[in-house]
Amino acid sequence: MLYELGCATLLTAPAKTIGHLQTALAMPGLEGSARVDAVIRLSQALMHNNQLEEAVRTVEAEAARHEEGPARLRLQAVQYTWESLYPGETTFPGRSERLAALAATCTGRDNAERALLILRGFDAMAHGESAEEIAEICDRALVNGRLAPGLGWTDIEWGLELPLMLASAYAFTDRLDRAETLYSDALRTYESAGWSGGHLALAHAYVGLGHRRRGRLREAETSLRESLRLAERVGRGLPLYWSATCNLVDTLLARGHVEEAWAIAEQYGFAPPYPSTIVLPDPRSVRGRLLLAVGRTKEAVNELEAAEKAAEVRGHHNPVLVPWAVDLARALAVEDPVRAAQLVKEIRRHAERLGTDTAIGEALRCAAALETGQRAVRLAAQAVAYLEASPCQYEHAAARVEYGILARSVAELNRGVALARSCGADGLVAQGREVLETGRGLR
Repeated sequence: MLYELGCATLLTAPAKTIGHLQTALAMPGLEGSARVDAVIRLSQALMHNNQLEEAVRTVEAEAARHEEGPARLRLQAVQYTWESLYPGETTFPGRSERLAALAATCTGRDNAERALLILRGFDAMAHGESAEEIAEICDRALVNGRLAPGLGWTDIEWGLELPLMLASAYAFTDRLDRAETLYSDALRTYESAGWSGGHLALAHAYVGLGHRRRGRLREAETSLRESLRLAERVGRGLPLYWSATCNLVDTLLARGHVEEAWAIAEQYGFAPPYPSTIVLPDPRSVRGRLLLAVGRTKEAVNELEAAEKAAEVRGHHNPVLVPWAVDLARALAVEDPVRAAQLVKEIRRHAERLGTDTAIGEALRCAAALETGQRAVRLAAQAVAYLEASPCQYEHAAARVEYGILARSVAELNRGVALARSCGADGLVAQGREVLETGRGLR
């Protein structure tokens, strides 16, 4: 009964779930697959209750009790899942290398292998490895292009984290069609099944993330506000709460609604200390961007440098997922141009390694912002070319406006403003229109 109670409250009241399941596991009667299920669900509740290290230790200890076989492999896959979400590498040294070696032997013949492929794809995405190779790994985890039976959004054996990680690996490597299909499927599935609480909050948050990446900023804001409303019912400060808040602040900044973004950050505690799991995108980078937008440059530089250190420890070099370097380079352009230039080189190196149009285009946008004269114009033109091919239309709009200003082109500015308007990027529209209305130097 305690086990069933724990399952019933899994993502509506994580703390209650932990109590029920820990008590059940301490009693005789839970053996075999039922015990494995209980341990995995306990670890899931611990993770969602901001107790990630304890979640890892829980499944690690249970895995040690089993001989080689399906149960042990399942527990190991869950352990890798939680370790993949841990914000530091020092606690789990060599995890990525072990995971890569294990996944290299997997063909996707069963759900344990598919889980390991998803974990490997997500890990490679965060580290900024080749987007083409990441997509190939992730595709092997699907069955006829869909989630395998048993790995779906309401399947309890593996949980929702794996399909979320799969979708996010696609989202941050420019495979937005695949990501959005998965995110939308999660929302439809939970609404049809009548699931609420944390499941529905996360579904809305990730649908919002998909909209934000695509450049549909109004739709992103709507989804993220609904996610935040639902997340508050589960509990402030939990990882799902951070997902909604971070993405809402990021979206409002993209819209140019800086005061509103600051108000949300103040109201919902979007500031250190950060949660025990990683958040997509990186919250330190987003908070650094927010501080720059409100004119608190010194604090912004400190926050972005903290993001730099955290990313270095984790080995996270995907410049779209962890975009601290772009904003730090711009912030240091006048005060420390040598370091800013070095940062631009690093951004371009990581972008080329990832190989997506979005990453390369954003790197070129940053490079153009630090240059002057015709070199700035050429770099801005290259940024437009890459971002026009990218699925991320807000970034394309920003590049168009910037190129129009640098090239003094009325036609390019008008194109950029029209695209920004379609995205809901009000600040970008105002910036472009102001230049068009003054008309100085335009042709």
